[in-house]
Amino acid sequence: MANEKKGMLFVLSSPSGAGKTTLTKKLADHNKNFEISISYTTRKPRPNEINGQDYHFVSRKEFEDLINEKNFYEYANIFDNCYGTLKKSVLDLLYHNKDVLFDIDWQGTKQLKEIKDLSLVTIFILPPNIKILKERLLNRHAGMEKLIEKRMGKFNEEVSHWNDYNYVVVNDNLDSCYKKIMNIILSEKKGQKIKQNYGDIKKMIEKLTK
Repeated sequence: MANEKKGMLFVLSSPSGAGKTTLTKKLADHNKNFEISISYTTRKPRPNEINGQDYHFVSRKEFEDLINEKNFYEYANIFDNCYGTLKKSVLDLLYHNKDVLFDIDWQGTKQLKEIKDLSLVTIFILPPNIKILKERLLNRHAGMEKLIEKRMGKFNEEVSHWNDYNYVVVNDNLDSCYKKIMNIILSEKKGQKIKQNYGDIKKMIEKLTK
């Protein structure tokens, strides 16, 4: 595209189970210029997760060393595990004019927004309703009821940060949500904003969190 902005950063955040990781991977798989910023984490790998591809899995000591050496753009403690974005990884991608996708929570997003000279677009993803969110968590964490309840218990707190984001989309259907996010990205690449009805979004948030 002519006059397209090069090397932009796109953040996808959501409450646990609303689909940000699936959507981030789908965006990267279908667009050769998109690269996912692979976070460092202290949590254990899930089945089928690959070190260096899904996350960089490190010990808490290694993670703390990276913090002390100021190697992270952002880091956060989420459900008793640490996650962080390495500066060097992002800068290398931007140097090669790649668009970088972030799969991070509101804490990390807040830290990224405070960094000057980063061309950042933030997108918050909501589930269509609580029932579907719980079903997704049950599918992902079968037999781990305590973990699921803990994540559900954090839902209202996570959703309360929706207004810190440039855009809010609902993941009621994966393909439809993907198209909405692609539309946002392509518009932002051309320097254009998409208008959103914040009155409707507020009503939706109230319905989800009551």
